[in-house]
Amino acid sequence: MKKTVAFVFLLLCCCSSAFVHSDEIRHSFLIAGPSFTGIIDENGQEAWDSGRPGARDGFILPNGNALIAWADEVLEMKPDKTVVFRYAKSANNSEISTAQRLENGRTLITELGAQPKLMEVDLAGKIHVEIPLLPETDNAHMQTRMARKLDNGNYLVPHLLAFQVKEYSPDGKVVRSLRTDLPELGGREAENWPFTAIRLTNGNTLVNLTHGNQCVEFDSEGKVVWKMGNQSFPEKPFADPCGGQRLPNGNTVIASYGAQGGVKAFELTREGKLVWSYTGKHNVHEIQILTTNGKPIEGLPLK
Repeated sequence: MKKTVAFVFLLLCCCSSAFVHSDEIRHSFLIAGPSFTGIIDENGQEAWDSGRPGARDGFILPNGNALIAWADEVLEMKPDKTVVFRYAKSANNSEISTAQRLENGRTLITELGAQPKLMEVDLAGKIHVEIPLLPETDNAHMQTRMARKLDNGNYLVPHLLAFQVKEYSPDGKVVRSLRTDLPELGGREAENWPFTAIRLTNGNTLVNLTHGNQCVEFDSEGKVVWKMGNQSFPEKPFADPCGGQRLPNGNTVIASYGAQGGVKAFELTREGKLVWSYTGKHNVHEIQILTTNGKPIEGLPLK
C-alpha cells in the first residue's frame, strides 16, 4: 500500500505543472465514466484513453497498468493497451461492478444478477474466494457497487436498496452494517443509496449517497460524525455522487456522476471548502487522483 503510481503514467500526467500558481490545485486523474475511460492530465486534457467508454470501476496500478471494470468484463492493460488479465462475467449474472487489485495479487470482483457474489480471482483466472452477497433486492443493477477488501480480511460492500453498507467476513457472514436511512440523514425518503464505501485509517467509513446527494462519514458504531451536501455550497456540486477518494491530506474527492454540465468532480476540505473541481466534458462514475501539481499521490490512495 506504500507504492506510488508508475513513472510511465507520471510522464503523461505531469509535464505541464511547472506553471501552476502556488494557491492553485491541479490534479491528474483516472476517470471511469460513460463517455471516457482513461486519464485526464493536470491541464484537463485527455492524456490516455483506454479505447472503451462505460467503465464502472478502475485503478492505475503501481506497475503503471490500468485495472478497469466494465459491465461485462474486467481488464488489466498496459499503457499500450496490451491486455495482461481478463475476467469475463458469469453467464448467469447481469453486470460487474468492482475491480480492486489486492496485496495477494488477486483481483476483487463483484457480480450482480441472479447470483450476486464477491470473488477473489488470480491472474490465471482461478477463483480462490467466492462469497454470496445479500443485497436484499432482485434488481440486479441496484444490488451493489464498488466493494473493497479491508486490512482485517473482511469485505466492505455497499448495498443501495438495502440502505446499508455491509461488512462481510471471509466465510460470508455479515459482521457489521452501517445504515444510510438514519433520520438525521433524511430517512428513506431521501433515497440515500450507498454507492462508494471507503474504510479510513481511523476506522471510520466514508460513504457517498447517490440520490441523497450527500457524502457521510460514519464511526465504527454507525454514528454520523461528518457530512456534506448541497446545502453547504452555492455551486450545488453534489449530483448523484458515485465514486470518491480520501486523499492523504484529509480532503475528500467526489465524482458527481449525474452532473448536467458544470462541476463533474470536486475536492472538499474537512471544513467544507471547495478547493478543486473538474468541469470538463466527461461525466465521472469513479475517480482516482494520480498527481497534484506535478507530484504523485504518496501511497495507494484510499478509494
